[in-house]
Amino acid sequence: MQHGFANQVLVPQWPAPAGVHAFTTLRGPAGYSAYPFARLNLGARCGDRDESVRASRALLCAQAALPAAPHWLYQVHGTAVHRFDAAALSAHVEPQADAAVTAMPGQVLAILTADCLPVAFAAIDGSEVAIAHAGWRGLCDGVLEATVRAMDAAPGNIMAWLGPAAGPHRYEVGDEVRDAFIARDRDAEHAFRATQPGHWLCDLYQLAHQRLRAQGVSRIYGGEYCTIGDAERFFSHRRDGRCGRMASLIWVAPQR
Repeated sequence: MQHGFANQVLVPQWPAPAGVHAFTTLRGPAGYSAYPFARLNLGARCGDRDESVRASRALLCAQAALPAAPHWLYQVHGTAVHRFDAAALSAHVEPQADAAVTAMPGQVLAILTADCLPVAFAAIDGSEVAIAHAGWRGLCDGVLEATVRAMDAAPGNIMAWLGPAAGPHRYEVGDEVRDAFIARDRDAEHAFRATQPGHWLCDLYQLAHQRLRAQGVSRIYGGEYCTIGDAERFFSHRRDGRCGRMASLIWVAPQR
């Protein structure tokens, strides 16, 4: 990674196995997008100019010294997981999915967020990686569980990193969100704090911890950020409305 570009990304503080690389991009000052997408917007479906997004994605590949162009997804707040293996690499389309997994070195997985929770996964032996986009709906419906199931590694041999998302002190939701989580898991009520009638502060990080631990994933890191409260570093749809998207990427380094 180029020295100057290192200031444009957030690197997970987790004991990743040798050869596994991951980071989440920040909003700038690098990049080619103008207000309100300034500057390092990597999202192609948020209203930005196509040429600006292409230029910023090219900058990302070059400055981060990626081994290959990222595999972008057509995200729909669902639970589908796409596996990038040798057969899938021949198709030059963005699969409709909200998570991806690969055991092929050099294949860069990517998801886009601006308040939703990005979760990176790695097998502790470095043989496999995955990444998931977990908005409240996808998190509630089971995108993290689906990602864990899609990996070859046993849950006890998987570690996870929770990237920057809407934080528990700023992310307010209605009864319908709380009710949906509690309908699936009664313990989810501990991740909500009442603010006014029908309104709750929601802790996405706690909910993710609950879901991952229930699957047998106990090595969980991250979860200390708030995209809403940190306008200097993070895009936030909840805070700004029209805005850019950050990318979270993970890959296994190619063997030399």
